[in-house]
Parts: sequence; structure tokens; C-alpha cells
Amino acid sequence: MSSFKALQARANDSGGFEQVIVSRDIAELPAGELLIRVKYSSLNFKDALSASGNKGVTKSFPHTPGIDAAGVVEASSVSEFGVGDEVIVTGYDLGMNTAGGFGQYIRVPAQWAIKRPKGLSLRETMVLGTAGLTAALCVDKLERSGLSPDAGPVLVTGATGGVGSVAVVLLNRLGYQVVAATGKAEQAAYLRQLGAQDVVTRAALEAGIERPLLKEQWAAAVDCVGGEILFNVVKSLRYGASVACCGLTAGTSFSGSVLPFILRGVNLLGVDSVELSLVAKASMWDKLSLQWKVDLDALVTEINIEQLPEYISRILAGQQVGRVLVNLS
Repeated sequence: MSSFKALQARANDSGGFEQVIVSRDIAELPAGELLIRVKYSSLNFKDALSASGNKGVTKSFPHTPGIDAAGVVEASSVSEFGVGDEVIVTGYDLGMNTAGGFGQYIRVPAQWAIKRPKGLSLRETMVLGTAGLTAALCVDKLERSGLSPDAGPVLVTGATGGVGSVAVVLLNRLGYQVVAATGKAEQAAYLRQLGAQDVVTRAALEAGIERPLLKEQWAAAVDCVGGEILFNVVKSLRYGASVACCGLTAGTSFSGSVLPFILRGVNLLGVDSVELSLVAKASMWDKLSLQWKVDLDALVTEINIEQLPEYISRILAGQQVGRVLVNLS
């Protein structure tokens, strides 16, 4: 088989962007040591940005997004991987400027791939995907900074999104008191089903932006939204507490102050899952497959490649809840 199905984002005649399902030839894929037949991918906010023509994510079009892929090695020019190996690829340049997981085949450098962790199926790895990896990295960084389940309430912002939903489930699984924050008040029952003990509104987190400090509330936080909400969370951390920052849906900037840092000794921790070393990624995937393995059936919607344009529109409109698994088989 030399041709395969892929979603392609491209400019249209009206000056906007569209997503279409096309037939591509394997020979058109970029150079790389591994040719992988993709079984599953997942839809992330970054994929939706790429698919809608965001030049900050993807520089040239037409392009196939998809920053996540899980599948089977079809051809390998390196000894570390053999034909038939099941592998996962997340981050690096996949789906950004390299044809990504929204195609039935990808060709990538071997240093982007890791073998499927034994405790997870290919499907389970993509239910997690970059979102699950990011959530786990946030929790890991908070625990390395001293967080323990008896410390008090842990806030998760943007909790109905992919990273936020997994963070709620994972923190609850590890015994934390989880408070979920969302702009979707109608999703409170969903968040409680995932394991949130309490739900707060986005409006509550936005209150007091003009003040240099707010009442101490949170023993820690996972922030998936950024913007002014992030710094309001910083201002609400308990003495010595930390927030792990990994998202930007509410903005990339905020009006900050040194006061929370020098009066309360709090920490703002950045979390990146894209350029993280392969060794660190593999270690976290192993953790997610064993002691941190969680049941995510309640938060996943499974779609096929033809449904991607509809769900890309949903995620851009802020209407999507939980994780979107893309079945390319």
C-alpha cells in the first residue's frame, strides 16, 4: 500500500482555512528512520490551532496536523526498532511542521519514538496522549516540590479540557483533595464524576485581579489556561505552595507582582512536554502504565478521521469536554 488517508489543512479561496480528507502517497512523507502505520492519534488544542492556519504553530501549508501518534513500525533503518514494534510518538516537531498523526502513516526520526509501555495498549496511550503526559508531568513536578496528599486542596484550572480532565482523575487516584475550576458550569457533574470534590467557576478565579495578594487557599495547582487566571492562582497559593503551568487558552500574558513570591515563598513551575528528553518522556510513560495507571473511559470520545473537522471546530469554540481519541485503523 503506497497511498493512505490523511487530514490536510489548507488555505481556501475566501482567505480562510479548511480541513479536508485527502489521499497521500507514502513517498511524499518527510525523511526519517521510522515509517509508522498510525493506529490511533488524539485531538489537542495545538492540533486545532495548526488545522486552522495558526502560523505560530505551523509555518507552511497544506499540512497534516496531529502532535500524537501510536502505531506499528512498517520500516526501520535503525537497530533499536524492528518491523512490527508498537511505538508512540508525542511532541517534538510531529504535527507542527512535520506531517503528523492525522494521517494513517508518518515517517519520523527514531529519536522521537518510544516503544509502547507494556502496561498500556496503543489505544490507551492515545487516550492519554500529550494531554495525559502533560498532566502527569505537572503532578510529578508538584510532588518533587514537596506536595503530598495531606497538604490540602489542589486546584485544577481548565478542568474540562484534555489536560485538566486527566489531572483531576490522576490527582484523585493519588489521594488528593481536588478542586476543579471551569467556565462550563453545566459540567460540574462531569467533573465530580472524574473525582473533583468541589467545583469553582472561572468568574470566581478572575475576581481580585487588581489586588497584589489574595486569600491563601490552595496547597498546589495545575494551571491549564494561563493569562490573568494563572497569576490570580499564584496570589491564592498557601505559603510555600506551587502551581504547575502548562496552558495558554486564557492568554499568554498577565500582570504580575513579586509579592506572592517574596512574602509567601510560592513557586511558579513551567511544564513542557514537547521538547522534553526522550528518557524523561519514557520514564513518565512507564509511570502512567504502572503505579499511575488510571481509568479514563469517562472522559474520552472516540472518532474517525472523517469526523476530525467537526471536532476541530468544537475545540476551537471551547465546546469540547475531555479527550478526543482518533481511530485511524
